[in-house]
Amino acid sequence: MAETDLIKLYSNRILALAADIPRQQRLETPDATVKKRAPLCGSTVTVDVQVSDDKIIDYGQEVRACALGQAAASIVGQAVIGQSRDQIHAARDALKAMLKDDGPTPPAPFDGLEVLRPARDYKNRHASILLSLDALSEALDDVRKRDCA
Repeated sequence: MAETDLIKLYSNRILALAADIPRQQRLETPDATVKKRAPLCGSTVTVDVQVSDDKIIDYGQEVRACALGQAAASIVGQAVIGQSRDQIHAARDALKAMLKDDGPTPPAPFDGLEVLRPARDYKNRHASILLSLDALSEALDDVRKRDCA
């Protein structure tokens, strides 16, 4: 990776997002908790979620990730309240397509994830970037399974 590529990848916007991650308070009584780890880099994200009428009403996260994973967690943390399971799955799938296939930017309110588009060329970073939405998707699936049981 050339120095100019690193500068582009770790832009001031990404570093600012990584330094200001919202909702880093874990929830006392979550409906679901999921911890995910990116095997290549060891980044981890733990999410707690509370749901009512298929909408996220509270969210907490513990983020131990690289700057790219932290930036993604920051954007997710800003946008998550009021979102449904289907909207979270759509955001995760769009982010994955953006990184892997240069697909479109995830839909609002997750369109801030566009800032991570330069990481598409660095496959070893994708898992860390996807951690928050992967963990949140799994947590919402767990809530759905519990509610349907």
